[in-house]
Amino acid sequence: MRELSCPECEISVRGAFRQCEFCGLPEEQLGFLRLFVSRRGNLREVERELGVSYPTVRARLDELLRALGYPTAAVSVADRQEHRRQVLADLREGTISPEEAARKLRS
Repeated sequence: MRELSCPECEISVRGAFRQCEFCGLPEEQLGFLRLFVSRRGNLREVERELGVSYPTVRARLDELLRALGYPTAAVSVADRQEHRRQVLADLREGTISPEEAARKLRS
């Protein structure tokens, strides 16, 4: 039995409520989820917004998926291809050096 209440209008409801799958997430993961959705799942945009590396964004997404009960597999072929395309695009745009591109492609 749970009680839900609104502090503004002072109304309370008591009953057996099923919690949504997102309700148990810590605020940090909720924030990441909001950002991920607002960027339409574009991990590169999430990376730029957070100021962290692509692997860090992937790790946070994997943590979120695990917290929601979804299985996470090793990096898929599609993920590796997307990573490679993005590194090469960054290199073409001049936002990373050839050395950094080589390091990112090896990792």
